[in-house]
Amino acid sequence: MSGAVLDAGVAARGPGRPRTEGHDERILDTVTRLIDDGAQVTVNAVVAGSGVSRAALYRRWPSMTDLIAAALDRGRAAVEVDLNGDIKQALVALLFGDPSAVRGATYTERRFRTRLALVMQNPELQQAYWTSHVRRRRGSVHAALAEAVRRGELRDDIDIDACIDMINGVFYYQAVVRGSRIEAPDVRARCRAAFEVAWRGMAA
Repeated sequence: MSGAVLDAGVAARGPGRPRTEGHDERILDTVTRLIDDGAQVTVNAVVAGSGVSRAALYRRWPSMTDLIAAALDRGRAAVEVDLNGDIKQALVALLFGDPSAVRGATYTERRFRTRLALVMQNPELQQAYWTSHVRRRRGSVHAALAEAVRRGELRDDIDIDACIDMINGVFYYQAVVRGSRIEAPDVRARCRAAFEVAWRGMAA
């Protein structure tokens, strides 16, 4: 799976016939189904399952890597942090409230683990997924921490990206290393304790 990676995970549209409505959804539905079934995602399989031509497929995604990265993000919720009130409490509500607020109501733990397995096996796919989806989704949390710095709640010398990695890393460690379910009460309590330690280190 090789090819250029676009920031939006979708190929830029050039001159020619307009896209047929519904093609994108049929393609992504097919790829998502193949991934969920543990089947190999190939051009032939996507064309057969979606009924969309190869030409239409490549007009939308320049490579299978980009297409799979887009499918892996289907169902993920948009991350939004309320900057009007207390920043820390807004982050706590996001991270430790309803899990579907971060993961997405239709984004199952099985799909999350399948995504992890796929990207760990393919560094190119991992980079495409980071560039087109993960990095963009971090923007709201980055803005929240920057606002906390501006207010004097957090130190002005912190590396915000490193802080986000640190906080997210606690959750990934539970799933990847411990093999725990993030929704389990003891796991959530452990992550919350780690978040409090991190926040104390970040605090002004």
